[in-house]
Amino acid sequence: MSDNLRIDSHKLHLHPKRVAKWLDGENIYPIYMELSPAGACNHRCKFCGLDFAGYKPDFLDTEILSKRLAEMGRLGVKSIMYAGEGEPLLHKDMTQIIRSTKEAGINVALTSNAVLLDEEKSTNILPCTSWIKVSLNAGTPETYSRIHGTNADDFKRVFNNLETAAKVRQKQQSGCTLGVQLVLLPENENEVEKLATLARDAGMDYLVVKPYSYHPQSICTEYKDINYTDCSELEERLQSYKTDSFNVIFRSETMKIWDGQKRDYRQCNALPFWSYIDSKGNVWGCSIYLGDENFCYGNIHGQNFEEIWTGAKRLESLKWCEKNLDPQQCRINCRMDKINHYLWELKNPGGHVNFI
Repeated sequence: MSDNLRIDSHKLHLHPKRVAKWLDGENIYPIYMELSPAGACNHRCKFCGLDFAGYKPDFLDTEILSKRLAEMGRLGVKSIMYAGEGEPLLHKDMTQIIRSTKEAGINVALTSNAVLLDEEKSTNILPCTSWIKVSLNAGTPETYSRIHGTNADDFKRVFNNLETAAKVRQKQQSGCTLGVQLVLLPENENEVEKLATLARDAGMDYLVVKPYSYHPQSICTEYKDINYTDCSELEERLQSYKTDSFNVIFRSETMKIWDGQKRDYRQCNALPFWSYIDSKGNVWGCSIYLGDENFCYGNIHGQNFEEIWTGAKRLESLKWCEKNLDPQQCRINCRMDKINHYLWELKNPGGHVNFI
């Protein structure tokens, strides 16, 4: 079973009309966005890249967000992943927000620790959601407790919730993809195979094994110099856990970046294609630079999305990034890295391109 979801690649080439408009210099709207409905979190994961945000109890205003979602759908936003600084399911109206997103014609995804994904939430959320990815970074309760900064009982609770979600999906005949994601760390590398078995038995569709990525603002520096140069044996062993209904996606292509490989693009061209909204409603060009006003476009509580996206502040930000942002200094495991490789080649093709 291959990575048919292209988790270790990108899908921008499947949106040629939007890319063509960008190449023609049009001010396009994003295809994909990430939203943080809640700043609070019920875990304190050791690897959290947004620990600097402080897990504050900020929550997006449901009524305003619903209006913005309807507008964003009309403007051409295709997909939204709810994740962010905190745990999305801590927002009391998360089910309503997901429904509003789907009603706006926008595909919905959720990244969660799944502690709060009980049967009622699964029943309400799954019919509206394209996929749910659960952050689950160990194969035993003890290691889970240490890495997630929570009570070991949450491990069993999460797996009960996952099994229930799989049963709800089967009953509803929902098309929602259910997956588990592990950040590979020294503490859990010996438990990945155990997690693969547990995830498969719980009825999940896949397990993703991804590298840690140090956020420049992160308080935790424990894994800053982690190295992934010798993971081929683990990747090979994990292939045996694949079945017709369960896949293991080992993000080896992304891990290769740790070998000192330099980016072959000299500017970030991906900014027009995506954006990030934090739990206070601020719209950012890139989540790596939260707090840097050069990347802040506006706030959905004070402006509608069209005003923000076409406004002077965003256009100034793009000009600033074109002149000052050096991709070599960005986060190693940038979400937009492969998209930037693709866009740079479109604008800067090599020789003999007409010999297709």
